[in-house]
Amino acid sequence: MMTLKPVKFLILILSLSLLSCASELKLGSSDAPEGALNRSSDLLPYIQVLTDAPILNEPKVGGEMRIFERNELTHSQSMGIEYRGSTSYRMSDKKSFGVETWDETGNDLSVELLGMPAEEDWILMGQVFRAPNTLFDTTFLFHRLGYELFRSMGNYAARSRFVELEINGEYLGIYLLMEKLKRDENRINIQSITEADNTGDALTGGYIFKIDKTSGSEVGTGQPLSYFDNNWDDDARYTEAVSFRSDFSIFGEELQEAPFGEPYHANQYLETYFVYEYPDYKLITSEQKSYLQNEIGQFERALLARDGSYTNFIDLQSFVDYFILNELTMNEDAYRLSTFLYKDRNGPIHLGPVWDLNIGYHRKWNRVPESDWIANYNDYIGEDAWMVPFWWDILLEDEAFKNLLKSRWQTLRSGALQISTIESKIDADVKTLKDSGAIERNFERWTGIEVDYDAEISALKDYLIRRINWMDQKITQM
Repeated sequence: MMTLKPVKFLILILSLSLLSCASELKLGSSDAPEGALNRSSDLLPYIQVLTDAPILNEPKVGGEMRIFERNELTHSQSMGIEYRGSTSYRMSDKKSFGVETWDETGNDLSVELLGMPAEEDWILMGQVFRAPNTLFDTTFLFHRLGYELFRSMGNYAARSRFVELEINGEYLGIYLLMEKLKRDENRINIQSITEADNTGDALTGGYIFKIDKTSGSEVGTGQPLSYFDNNWDDDARYTEAVSFRSDFSIFGEELQEAPFGEPYHANQYLETYFVYEYPDYKLITSEQKSYLQNEIGQFERALLARDGSYTNFIDLQSFVDYFILNELTMNEDAYRLSTFLYKDRNGPIHLGPVWDLNIGYHRKWNRVPESDWIANYNDYIGEDAWMVPFWWDILLEDEAFKNLLKSRWQTLRSGALQISTIESKIDADVKTLKDSGAIERNFERWTGIEVDYDAEISALKDYLIRRINWMDQKITQM
């Protein structure tokens, strides 16, 4: 058994004190607290969280998570919970949470939740909401639909379930209980790697890394998320410890400026940084860093050579599938933020899984027109702090990429990406959310924005039809 960490020990003692005062419930009991009884439905699971202390960014505070289905308690679990997110945290009154399931001694415990494979790390994702005029996802479907479509294409994407959430007696509305992206046989299924794996085949994987900000995660300054309200520079606090930089600018030119300058320096928009995800930056060795940096460097140099040799370094279909899903959803964060990559032992670099689809589906905030690829983001934005790497300018002209894109798109359009198939996924989730009464309850809780839900769903479908028809034509003409 793992040794109990001092912080978790203190949290556990406080949690036990809290739980000893709470009413004990047995599985299958309908004698739930009033909030759960009043809010729960036959169609949507209801999660009740009880904590012994205010929720922070770090560390997680301990407590209990109860899951009710059909008005009966079906799961009770010790857990730790914290706020999560960076920009979404700042912008939203409706916060998202990271959840870690624990055993009775406070150590991590893998458990199945609502039919999803056992793990200890989970996310309760709320939709970005700030009264009186900000609601990114008026349908509640942006993430779930994108992930479901990516999975139907044969790729891993985070599994999820719609739930209603209550924390310490406060009803918080509709949330998406979903898997956190991490190395696991049921998630990103790659070989584990340790600090001893510094030579030979062992050095080649597995790795997870990403193009992303540094705030809202372990690689930031360790400050509470409230700190970032007035310290936006920490979004780009790249250091040698937590990241490495591409040797090339977003234009494919070799960079002359030294990496790891001050955040938001004059030429930062030219740079692409990769953040270590697995192994954790505290555990990854210098040999592993050098290996990973060299793999990206070889891929980029081969891509710039324009001789087709880049396919020796990447899984080309993963790049094509990532492109298809993010272009279908017009995810403006794709390619430049929340962009995950992974590499298994003795394997090529894979792009994905897809992640973070808040800024998508061509809503009012999108800056790229529907008549173009999101990959051409740089053509419309002058000097954003995060720009799209040069990769896509070359790939969209490369015959191997274009040929695979054409054949893959044709296959998917007769299956997973048929319009009728997509609409049926939307209709099923909408029926659950509406029939359960969760839509009404959510907007009773989060007031200030008028939403015609049926009209928003129609707008989503109309957009997807337009986008698919445009992609049909555009890809055929490549």
